[in-house]
Formats: sequence, C-alpha cells, structure tokens
Amino acid sequence: MFYVFCSCNIGEGGIALAEAVHGSAPDIAGKNLANPTALLLSGVTMLRHLDLHDKAEQIQKAILNTIAEGKYRTADLGGSSKTTEFTKAIIDHL
Repeated sequence: MFYVFCSCNIGEGGIALAEAVHGSAPDIAGKNLANPTALLLSGVTMLRHLDLHDKAEQIQKAILNTIAEGKYRTADLGGSSKTTEFTKAIIDHL
C-alpha cells in the first residue's frame, strides 16, 4: 500500500525540492496501476512555495473532489481505476 503524502525540503536561499514520500514502486512500473496523488500534491506544495496559491488550490480541489466523488479511485484507495483514468478524472475536475 502506498500513501498520498508529499514533502518539501527548503534550503538556504529558498531553493526547494518537493517530492512524494513513498518509493518509486518498481514492481508496478509500466502497469498503469500507480496512484499519482502524492506526486500531484508535491506539485501543489511547490506551487504554494512559489506563491502560486490559486493554481495550487485549483489542483488540490480537483484531486480531493475526484477522491470524494468515488467514481475513479486507484486500487490502494479501494477502487479499480487505472492511473490514466484517475488522472483524467482529476483533470476533468479542473
């Protein structure tokens, strides 16, 4: 099981690295099974760091709305959607 956590490391001068906390999941690579939420939330974190709060909020709401709707969820979230289906649903919520 993977989790949907991200982190942001900010160094001197404001240089930042935002990333998903979990590993790279080589066992499911290329199988269209990965949950992209942590990666997308990493992007949201970076947008907030860059003071692009409105863009970050739009993406975060699209992610949360997709999950709450329940129609498209990857296996780790109790669904059967493929990565591409889940991602398209998020995009459709933007």
